[in-house]
Amino acid sequence: MSTTHALAAGTQPAGDASWRELGLCRQTDPDLFSPEEGDSTAEARRICFACKVRKPCLDWALERGEPGVWGGTSASQRKAIRRSRTPIRRAAA
Repeated sequence: MSTTHALAAGTQPAGDASWRELGLCRQTDPDLFSPEEGDSTAEARRICFACKVRKPCLDWALERGEPGVWGGTSASQRKAIRRSRTPIRRAAA
C-alpha cells in the first residue's frame, strides 16, 4: 500500500467536509481504497457506488488530486475526468 486512503483510515484531510463521516469506506478496510499497482479496485468501487456521499467524495478527489479510489474512480480515471474538463487552448497563429 503506497498511501492510505485518508477517509477510509478515519483521518480527516483539511477543509470542511461533514460528508466524510457518512462514507461507507469508513466502515471497511482502508487498504481496499489504496491498492498496489496492478491490484483490483473492484471491491472498493462497489462500496463507493453504494455510498450516498459518492459525489462530494469524487469532487474532493478531483480538486485535490488524491491517490487511490475516491468516489468510485481510480486516480487514472480522475485524471481523464480533469483533462476532459480542461478547455482546449489554441496555439497562437
